[in-house]
Amino acid sequence: MASHQNYHGLWFCKKREIYLLFLIVYRSSVNLNVVNSLIKVNGMDIGTMLGDSFEYTKEAIVGKWMQWLLLVIATILLCIPLLGYSLKVFRGEKPAPEITGWGTLFTDGIKYVIVALIWAIPALIIFFVTISAGIMALFGYPAAMYAGSMTLSVDPASVMRAIVPILFGLILFLIVAIITFLFATIGIIRFARTGSMGEAFNFREISVTIGKIGWGSYILSLVVLIVVMIIIEIGSSILGSIPVLGIIIELVLIAPITLFESRYLCQVYDAASG
Repeated sequence: MASHQNYHGLWFCKKREIYLLFLIVYRSSVNLNVVNSLIKVNGMDIGTMLGDSFEYTKEAIVGKWMQWLLLVIATILLCIPLLGYSLKVFRGEKPAPEITGWGTLFTDGIKYVIVALIWAIPALIIFFVTISAGIMALFGYPAAMYAGSMTLSVDPASVMRAIVPILFGLILFLIVAIITFLFATIGIIRFARTGSMGEAFNFREISVTIGKIGWGSYILSLVVLIVVMIIIEIGSSILGSIPVLGIIIELVLIAPITLFESRYLCQVYDAASG
């Protein structure tokens, strides 16, 4: 009986947190005009883009429970069909497209993953080389192996030798990852619009697109998205901490969050022609 009461007490506390989260969202929407004036740059109205993305997502799932269920199924299937569906959103389809053509969704989702992995290769190489160099410096390899033995003892000098390449590598990894992210985001949308995986790596056209958007505006729009996604993730974590139901709630929210993000990025891309 006590555990039952504790469960309800925990649920009541979480409900208050959820209500607080929605209150924050509501207050934010009320002050949207203030946000617009703060982050409207170079003709890109980021506040309106956020609002449009929210409305787009809401219209796609609220009252359309079967469509939401299909999106959840697409999430359960390793998110592959969900990524394929994201490409349809990237193409600028409005309102949100129906969940049809599962074969195409799977195929497009796999292509999406391949494109993303190819873009990630430079950063991944730097990361693994950095870790490997750090381990070698830490344990005295390959010098110890050349001498015919593998020394696993760690001394302060080895630690210092390991710190330098690791720090340098991590900084280089971060720089490459950021640059890759800037180009890959537009590249993936180009792939969605053209249907050609090669266009996802067309550096010249990607640079032209970003130039039309404005490098400052483009970077700012992505920073705003990252901040919003962090806030959403915090809210999702609050919901996810509810015993048993939390896992289900988080699973159900993955598709709407993905839809919101995809619609926002679609508008960022379209700002190049606006």
